Amino acid sequence: MPFDRKSLAAVLDPSLAGALAELADFLRIPSVSTEPQFAGDVRAAAEWIVAKMERIGVPEVRLIETPRHPMVVGKWHAAPGTPTILVYGHYDVQPVDPLNEWLSDPFDPTVRDEAIYARGAADMKGNLVALLQAVEALATLNGGHPPVNLTFIWEGEEEIGSPSAPALVAQYSDYLAADVVMSCDGGMADPWTAALWVSFKGMAALELTFVTAEGDLHSGGYGAAVPNAAQVMMQVAGQLHTDDGKVAVPGFYDGVGELSEEDRAEIAESALPDEALLAETGTKVTWGEPGYTPEERRSSRPTLDINGFWSGFQGDGSKTVTPARATMKITCRLVPGQEPDRIARIIADYAASLVPAGVRVEPKLYARNGKGYAIPRDNPFLLRLTDVLEDSYDKPVRVVRVGGSVPITAMFKEVLGLETISLGFLMPNANLHAPNEWLRLDDFARARYVYVQYLSSWVR
Repeated sequence: MPFDRKSLAAVLDPSLAGALAELADFLRIPSVSTEPQFAGDVRAAAEWIVAKMERIGVPEVRLIETPRHPMVVGKWHAAPGTPTILVYGHYDVQPVDPLNEWLSDPFDPTVRDEAIYARGAADMKGNLVALLQAVEALATLNGGHPPVNLTFIWEGEEEIGSPSAPALVAQYSDYLAADVVMSCDGGMADPWTAALWVSFKGMAALELTFVTAEGDLHSGGYGAAVPNAAQVMMQVAGQLHTDDGKVAVPGFYDGVGELSEEDRAEIAESALPDEALLAETGTKVTWGEPGYTPEERRSSRPTLDINGFWSGFQGDGSKTVTPARATMKITCRLVPGQEPDRIARIIADYAASLVPAGVRVEPKLYARNGKGYAIPRDNPFLLRLTDVLEDSYDKPVRVVRVGGSVPITAMFKEVLGLETISLGFLMPNANLHAPNEWLRLDDFARARYVYVQYLSSWVR
């Protein structure tokens, strides 16, 4: 690396207080992508990024409109003969509900216990700001521009499944051409250990509505004579899994590969003991597909979850009604080899095969579906990242297979032909998508160093 730690410290350390203030400024923007009333704030966050990139000297910055929220793209190509890295991240955040569980205003960043608390602090505004500040430091250290070619893409729809991304990335494929994608939407293994994220699950989301009649009926007159939509739905729900936790939908596991002994040993290295998992979740027992450990199921096996359901009367007191409609929401976390739209369809078909004659199942398939992704383990950008992280943390990295989804990673592979490395600094228990989301101040400071170290590691 061309810059030693002393040189980096001379640039980064004196600016840390201002850097944290800048992060707080960005965190105050309530860029909640899923709720229409925040559309103006989502745009304001995109404009904040544009202004920041222009201030640090990025010579080409563009805000691109989409059917929903804008994307920000940019280029700083001033280092001939070096790789081109496509830097990806998102500036949108999750809703804050339930608001009454926050100990401080989710959009008024608060520091306590050496961490900053705010919606988006960990996922992923902290990583985004740290990366841009690292690029600014690189330009200072390198005579006015980074020592590697950088293209940027920041989206405002990751938290709703990146619906606008496929069309935009395809349209701008020539502009986004690079050697690798570096996703800033990543995290650490624990407070002392860097994580090497090597795979993500895909997603299939759908809604099933069970219809038994044209309208709700009087239970005294009809409850013993016609199907009850709520009961039909629950009978179907009970047949989506076997009693021991395996998904019972025919064809669900088609295309799913088996874990090797090497895979299982690697997964075991990052697994929580069962008692720690139960303590973290507040549950009493583990459950799921037999033949696999909880961590294997979480990280590397496909899953099906009922996320919610409703039917009939739900107010206070009693109402004697036989519901005519009942709805359940389902999401599946998928592994490479599974096609999300196919999975959604076979679940809907299976549900339809289980209902009594005369009952209608109305499926609604969501556009947030995305495929799973795994980076080849011999990818040179991944190997270099391993070296940089182990140098920074003075210990081996921990290989992590992520149970969540970053849908755009598979899309980068399909549309641009690019592999994606993930480099971020959120903690696994940082309350992502939950009240009291936080990012450690030390991790934000380290992020700036590591981004500089990785981006300059390609220059000799």
